[in-house]
Amino acid sequence: MACTRRSLLTAAATTLAMPALVRAQGARRWRCVTSWGRNMVGPGISARRLAERITTLSHGQLSIDVFAAGEIVPALNVFDAISAGTVDMGHTASLFWGGKMPAAPIFTTFPFGPDPLEHLAWLQRSGQALWDELYAPHNVKPFLGGNTGPSAAGWFRKEIRSIDDFKGLRIRATGLGGELYNALGATATAIPPGDTYAALERGVVDAVELLAPVNDAPLGFHRIAPFYVFPGFNKPNGASELLIGLAAWNKLPKELQAVVQTATAAEHATAIAEAHAANAEALAVLAGQGARIIQLPQADVARAKPQAAAIMERIARTSPLAKRIVDDVGASVATFRAWGALAR
Repeated sequence: MACTRRSLLTAAATTLAMPALVRAQGARRWRCVTSWGRNMVGPGISARRLAERITTLSHGQLSIDVFAAGEIVPALNVFDAISAGTVDMGHTASLFWGGKMPAAPIFTTFPFGPDPLEHLAWLQRSGQALWDELYAPHNVKPFLGGNTGPSAAGWFRKEIRSIDDFKGLRIRATGLGGELYNALGATATAIPPGDTYAALERGVVDAVELLAPVNDAPLGFHRIAPFYVFPGFNKPNGASELLIGLAAWNKLPKELQAVVQTATAAEHATAIAEAHAANAEALAVLAGQGARIIQLPQADVARAKPQAAAIMERIARTSPLAKRIVDDVGASVATFRAWGALAR
């Protein structure tokens, strides 16, 4: 009788343990490469929080290890690493991929383009489907991965009072904002975020455009180039992206796909709220440390709109899909701003 009881207890224990064992065997561990220094204010922190949130919400069924720029792949090789299947996930920004897909930077920001709320509204309305279509041939699935808010026009060694003062300057600038600086007579160079201070310090560039006050402040640009120029007409939004290899994404159960979608939505809400408050605080600190805050007149900034429009027209000519993206974001933002002008 005792033997029978022990057998029943053993069988019951085995049955109870089986679901946990099955869950453990089905767990996935992914590497997430990034374009940022580890825990870089803004996007670096978003990458870490996304990994933590996905791991927690999935109860460890999808655990993410985050690697800073250069630890597995260089900052500007993240997209290629995911496309090739070297890693499953990455955190970066679409503005880096204009060389391979001219329309890609639109999904981060473009001159005189949508602000963070307009950008989110566009993605939810129609932009996400276009983004998916653009990246699918490269075996990549994109998601919004956080937002640092509108950027500054940049840090400059010399005082800037007009867009005419950009002429002849060498500036670290990426994406379509960099292309606009070229059109305005500057020479833009794409430099990875982690190398930007050194390039400014060594005189490789005369100015740098990176992100917003809270991201820029720890890097100390104001010690070399004290003139901090606004508004960031070149980058009115600061969206980052979470990228997943399309094959890996398609293999995920629906429950884990939902976890990723929930985590990215939560990170965007957290990141943009933090950025809005922290940028205001950081700007005051920078001013107290000697930064010279310059706001260009709106009428002066508006003189750059024809060059910005020409950039978008060039992109639209590169492919039928690029034209659809340019036309769609333009029509969407125009609609949003008509409402915004009445609502504010």
